[in-house]
Amino acid sequence: MSIDAAAPRRPHGTDVAVRADGLTLRYGRKTALDGVTLALGTGVTGLLGPNGAGKTTLLRILATALAPDAGSLRVLGHDPLTGPGRLAVRRRLGYLPQDPGFHPGFTAFEFVDYVAILKELTHRGDRHAEVRRVLSAVGLDDQRRTRIRALSGGMRQRVALAAALIGDPDLLVLDEPTVGLDPQQRMRFRELFADLGEDRAVLLSTHQTEDVMSLCRQVVVIDRGAVRFSGTPAELAGLADGRVWTSDAREPGALASWRTGTGLHRHVGDPPPGAQLLPPSIEDGYLMLVDLSASAVDGSS
Repeated sequence: MSIDAAAPRRPHGTDVAVRADGLTLRYGRKTALDGVTLALGTGVTGLLGPNGAGKTTLLRILATALAPDAGSLRVLGHDPLTGPGRLAVRRRLGYLPQDPGFHPGFTAFEFVDYVAILKELTHRGDRHAEVRRVLSAVGLDDQRRTRIRALSGGMRQRVALAAALIGDPDLLVLDEPTVGLDPQQRMRFRELFADLGEDRAVLLSTHQTEDVMSLCRQVVVIDRGAVRFSGTPAELAGLADGRVWTSDAREPGALASWRTGTGLHRHVGDPPPGAQLLPPSIEDGYLMLVDLSASAVDGSS
């Protein structure tokens, strides 16, 4: 899968595409974001967190679909909390939301073409060439005349990603882009995302820790509306260093424990003396981090 066809390549721009300081948002008594501060540069950044942690709320703010109650934000050098800044960001942004809001009567081509019109691609011939380019990039050449209602869930997800790629954006904000895709499709999309991250900022929210390990230069973990970790995937895995071990039987005191395909059990938590330690994975570090976060919150309540 390649995005090279007819796509202009940009030189490396500013080192920081997104800078958020103290973003806070509340829905009634619920705090969705609690002072989120982060910076995103060129490359793929993975966003991890439990369901309800605030990931989608953060992505919607970065994509100018939602405004925070407090905090400051710069996206691609503009302030999206102002009218002119918001328009400038949207012209250079690609956004894949959790629910793209398809019109089922549209074909794949018509839907992406509609998005291209909203992105101010007014010349019909050039616009249609761009629509064909992005549909090809996501592997939908043969389905571009198929109506949305006749496509599988995975194909609909690819249509939504194609729409996000319209105009070769400088920033991509992708909310669960691989949901509904089979393993082969996810592998192809990893190739696509890696290529996209060579010269632009890509923020990828996912529950697939293997995608983060394979693709991301940076990973951010958000839980209970706050950033709990920001660093490399290796650094996240390192949080579980010395906390992963194997044994013949399940360890009831472990944070997580399961039988592997070898018949042995893998445990994450506090190992007993003399345990056979294993190298930690990014998933192990994530489990340790979220558990410590929960323990800190419970202890302070």
